Parts: sequence; C-alpha cells; structure tokens
Amino acid sequence: MMRLTGFDHVNVRTANLDSMVKWYDRVLGLKSGKRPDFRFPGAWLYLGDDAIIHLVAVEGEPASVEPKIEHFAIRAEGMQDFLDHLRAEGVEARVAVIEDFEITQVNIHDPDGNHIHIDFTGETPG
Repeated sequence: MMRLTGFDHVNVRTANLDSMVKWYDRVLGLKSGKRPDFRFPGAWLYLGDDAIIHLVAVEGEPASVEPKIEHFAIRAEGMQDFLDHLRAEGVEARVAVIEDFEITQVNIHDPDGNHIHIDFTGETPG
C-alpha cells in the first residue's frame, strides 16, 4: 500500500534567478547547493540537507497558468527573531493567528511575488 511520507520540494519558475537565490538566502537562510547538470539554468535551495525549493530560470516573466499554487509554507521556530529580521531587510509581512491549531503564520512574498507563509507553532506575536 502506498503512503505519503513527507514533502520533498516546490519548483518555482523565475526570470530573476540571481536575485531570487540571494533573497532566499538573505531572508530565509536557504543555501544554494548541489544540483543535477540539467540542460537549463536554475538553482536548488537547501534547508539543511534537503533541497526544498527548486528554481528554474526562464526568459521573460514567468508564465501565469491557472490554476496555480497560491502559496507554499515552511515550518519554523523563533518567530520574534524572524519578524525582526524581516523588518531589518525591509520585507513586508502580514501575521495571521490560527487559534484552533495554535499556529501563527508570517506571510511574505519573494521578489517574483510568490506567496510564502512561515508557520510557527505555539508562538504568538510580541
């Protein structure tokens, strides 16, 4: 019987590969790392040993195809430090508290406008 065992990665098309790699490093601390020798440019961004974001370079603006992913989310700890970091980087954030699940979501957008929320369990805004 097949069963899902975990999340692997999200693939994001971008016309701004260099700025996206730098943003994900600077804002989220994800590091560019080893990537297969594909015939097209891109970058894999790692959280520890896992390449959770695969960027694929495209010419021009990324094509908008409906339906598209509305957002992706990453679990984290240390919400106040993260909020302080976002302020220092000039990254706009919207905080939403999901009381029933004791989750606080910090909603941000990358340079291409992709919606990301960083989820903090059991932490509330200070």
